[in-house]
Amino acid sequence: MMTEHILTPSGQACLQSLLKIWFDFDLALSKAPIVKRLEQRRLSHEDYQKLLVNLRQQVIEGSRWITRCASSFNRDYADVRSTVIGHAKDEHKDFLLLESDYVATGGNVSVIQNTSKNIGSEALHGFLMYRASQENPIDLIGAMWIIEGLGNKMSSKWAALVEEQLELPSTATQFMRYHGENDEHHMEELYQLVDRVAVDAAAIKSIERTAEVVARLYILQLEEVDHVQ
Repeated sequence: MMTEHILTPSGQACLQSLLKIWFDFDLALSKAPIVKRLEQRRLSHEDYQKLLVNLRQQVIEGSRWITRCASSFNRDYADVRSTVIGHAKDEHKDFLLLESDYVATGGNVSVIQNTSKNIGSEALHGFLMYRASQENPIDLIGAMWIIEGLGNKMSSKWAALVEEQLELPSTATQFMRYHGENDEHHMEELYQLVDRVAVDAAAIKSIERTAEVVARLYILQLEEVDHVQ
C-alpha cells in the first residue's frame, strides 16, 4: 500500500489528500478527448503524432521548472534540493525521446521542434515557473505528485494501447515505455519528500492547492491537443 511509504502522521494526512486529488484527476483525464479516443481504441495515427508534439512542449519546459525549483530551496532544505536536482538530471533530456518517437511515426523532426505550446501548456508552464521561483517551494511536491503519477500509473498502459491500435515500430513508444518502467523510483523519492516537508497544516494545504491547480491545467493541456495547428 502507498501509505506504507509514509511514516509521519502529517505525511499520512497529506498523502490521503493527494490520493483523493489523484482520483478526481484520473476521472477528468478519461474525459479529455484525446485520452477518450485512446482508451476507446479510436486513436488515429494523426492523434498520436499530435499527442507527442504537445507532450514534447510540456516536457521540455518541465526540466526548466524543476531546475528552478531546486535553486529556490535555501540551506534549510539542502536535502530536498539534492533530491530535486537528481530528479531534474534524470529527466532534463526526455524531450529527445519524444522527438525520436515522433520521427519513428514518420513525422518530420522540425515539426515537433518548432510547434508552439498549446494554451494549456502555456498556463501550466507559467504557473509552475511562478511557484518554482518562490523561496522553498515545497508546494511543488503536489505538482510532482500529479506529473510523476501520470508516468507511473498511465505511461505503460497508454503505450500498450498505442501499440495495439497503430501499426508502428516499437521505437515509436520509447517515451511512455521509459516512464512506465522508471517512474516508480521517482515515486519512492516523492514519498520521502512528503514525509520531509508536509510537517503542518499550512504545508499540507499548500501542497494540496498546487496539486489541484496542476491537475486542472494538465487536463486543459490535453483538451487543447486538438486545437494546435
